[in-house]
Amino acid sequence: MRLTLYRRPVGQNAILATLLVDVLALATQLWLSGGAYNPFISLFLLQLVLGAILMTPGRVAILVAVTAAAYALLGLYGHPIAWPLWLVPLVPWLMATGSWISFVMTGGLLVAFVTRVIRNLRARDAYVAELSQRATEEDAIVRMGLLASGAAHELGTPLSTLSVILNDWSRMPRFRRDAELSGELADMQREVGRCKTIVGDILHSVGAPRSEGVEVVRVESFLTTLAQAWRGTHPNVPLTFHPLDVTEAQMVADPAVRQVIASLLDNAADASPTGIELSATTSSGHVEISVRDRGPGFPPSQLAVIGKPYQSSKAPGRGLGLFLAAALARRLEGQLSATNRPNGGAEVRLVLPLALDRAKETG
Repeated sequence: MRLTLYRRPVGQNAILATLLVDVLALATQLWLSGGAYNPFISLFLLQLVLGAILMTPGRVAILVAVTAAAYALLGLYGHPIAWPLWLVPLVPWLMATGSWISFVMTGGLLVAFVTRVIRNLRARDAYVAELSQRATEEDAIVRMGLLASGAAHELGTPLSTLSVILNDWSRMPRFRRDAELSGELADMQREVGRCKTIVGDILHSVGAPRSEGVEVVRVESFLTTLAQAWRGTHPNVPLTFHPLDVTEAQMVADPAVRQVIASLLDNAADASPTGIELSATTSSGHVEISVRDRGPGFPPSQLAVIGKPYQSSKAPGRGLGLFLAAALARRLEGQLSATNRPNGGAEVRLVLPLALDRAKETG
């Protein structure tokens, strides 16, 4: 392992050298004050314990050998303490007191050092686990992106064929004379056109740089436009938008933000066809976008793993949208959370940073 001192890495050899200097300094002090008979000789345990925790077995063996040699030399050549005659009767009591003080110091320092080292090791392990989790999530996102790109390419041809057929039908006298058929045909053409637009957006986003499409927008107008567009594609699901206190607030938005919020609205609509709510508020340099539904809510087991890949319970309206939203929030230094509402339904909160001076790169 490697420690960090003042943000600079400290290698194993540096740790060994530091502990050896400590051992030699302590041995010198003990040699001048009683040698191996000094009750504070137990302080050698500090270096050995720290070495065992921080170093490889080979370096620990070197430290043990030097410490053992120092102890032996102190027993053979240590300077005895020249007690004044009037203190000689108190020597046993002084030695016992010194041994007690040595025990307290050794125990206290060991607890302090070992506790801090273990805390740092746990923090390091947690950081490594987080990096591993993020790598797994990034891999899942890449694979989903490749799948979406491949599906978009494959869907392009049948959609173009449908579009040509529908255009041909629209010019046929039979369809032009029948108002009902003509209206249905217009609806089909509009939906096919929408599918082609979605496919085109997918292909464009796969090949576009991350900074492309990034802009600073007013939160209220951004969400109002998004809500209007969403209502147009979901006319049967009432959507209520509460802008609250975001009139002048600005945020950094790109196509991914729009898609993620739309996906959260889709999830809520699937779980609650009778109506959903969208709201936004600002606090401490962030905008909190909330999507609420009136559905059954999240199972407790799913709430514990919100935002994790492959953790969907497959309940209505609960898919990979939450995973993608959580990944986007982390990339923008935000946060995603979900809770069940006391009166029924679920609430998903997407917290994103507000724009201060200029748009930040989302990559």
